[in-house]
Amino acid sequence: MLGECQSLLLTISLQDHVSDRLPTKANLISRCILSLAAHHCVSSCGKVESAQHLFLSCSTFGSLWSLVSSWIGSSLVIAQTPSDHFVQFTASAGGFRV
Repeated sequence: MLGECQSLLLTISLQDHVSDRLPTKANLISRCILSLAAHHCVSSCGKVESAQHLFLSCSTFGSLWSLVSSWIGSSLVIAQTPSDHFVQFTASAGGFRV
């Protein structure tokens, strides 16, 4: 499970530096794949679905990070970007393993 979280965050971190390719609704709308009316988060929280929202501020999905932190025995530090989350969680697990 931890390895899957690390892989996902690595993908997001790398994409964050190149371009936003994570298929969030905000990104799909900006690429004219979805209509503007379909911008709400899949959790029905009423916010725009972006990577920042899903991983950091969503009341449903963002709150999972405190559970993951507790599970791996790490203190939770609130990150400002998905890339910061990647650094925090890989460091907590002893670094990224390729």
